[in-house]
Amino acid sequence: MVPPYAEVTLTSVVSKTMSGDQVHSPARRHRRWDVAVVIGAGGAVGGGFRWALNQAWPITPGHFPWATFIENVTGCLVLGALMVFLLDVWRPSLYARPFLGIGVLGGFTTFSTYTADTSALLRAGQVPMALTYFFGTLVVALAATWTGIFLARSAAGTTPRPN
Repeated sequence: MVPPYAEVTLTSVVSKTMSGDQVHSPARRHRRWDVAVVIGAGGAVGGGFRWALNQAWPITPGHFPWATFIENVTGCLVLGALMVFLLDVWRPSLYARPFLGIGVLGGFTTFSTYTADTSALLRAGQVPMALTYFFGTLVVALAATWTGIFLARSAAGTTPRPN
């Protein structure tokens, strides 16, 4: 016999909306175009910020890609802080997390460019710089995420939610 709390199906997990409310009908589940539009709008905003940063600080072939590094690290810092406020401090909102987290920060950060930059550095024979950039970005981005969470929890006076 399976305990009732263990009876979680893919359908029950997928049928949750961003706010955590249960979607009751298949018809309603397919009407989430509004969330997709919000994500797209946020992506346009975040992508615009990324474009502006790349215009102000262009990447020079064979040199450390500072703009991409700053975009990803800053995005991770803000995402860590944002999730604390969205999940633990502010009232739930159907559109805040998709717009800000997935859209704006997803459009601003660029881990595909990060891998392309690493590949370009390797092709240019800059192996030590490529490895420093590749592993350094991972370490600093993870540390930035943790720092964002820590600073947001400190500012909001919250503690981690129990599991």
